[in-house]
Amino acid sequence: MAYHDTRVAHTQTRDVSTNKVLRNTYGLLAMTLLFSAVTAGAAMSMGVERMNIFVFFIGAYGLMFLVHKTANSAMGLLATFAFTGFMGFTLGPILNAYLALPNGAALVMNALAMTGLTFVGLSAVALVSKKDFSFLGNFLMAGAIVLILAMVAGLIFQIPALMLMVSAGFVLFASAAILYQTSEIVHRAGETNYILATITLYVSIYNLFVSLLSLLGIMSSD
Repeated sequence: MAYHDTRVAHTQTRDVSTNKVLRNTYGLLAMTLLFSAVTAGAAMSMGVERMNIFVFFIGAYGLMFLVHKTANSAMGLLATFAFTGFMGFTLGPILNAYLALPNGAALVMNALAMTGLTFVGLSAVALVSKKDFSFLGNFLMAGAIVLILAMVAGLIFQIPALMLMVSAGFVLFASAAILYQTSEIVHRAGETNYILATITLYVSIYNLFVSLLSLLGIMSSD
């Protein structure tokens, strides 16, 4: 009887802790997405036309490294907003390029809607079904390596078919990452730090949006 009571108490404590991480993660995610929208709008209003690829990689990976180093302190929140603000700023030139197209506004809105629906749908699957998606971890590790190599090859050789495959690959990768990260929080099998969980979901949403925008642009011959 005592063992049963202890087990029930442990389960309840775990559920309360999981719900707290979920609330903090989605709350911070909403704020970072809003902040990214502001910085993207600032880049667009400033007329930024192009982001240097080296500046992008140094800024993105440098700030991501900073987030991971400070995730367990108050500085982690500042690093998180610095990272997401920078990533939002890099969206400005991309959005300006698409909005200059004849049906650019429709492409952007469709990509945004598809991204939102995909994120909500996948999160609901992980939360409602409570299925453990930890098996996706190995797929994500291998997929990241393949996608990075394919992306570098695409930038070098400028092969349209390869870029199409990379965009489609990032859509699948980002979708799998959303399922995996949400499942990790629910099952307490991995991520319990809401800052790191937020960053993972944010990067997945960013990649999902940019990849869907690219795919829609290709399919519309733009």
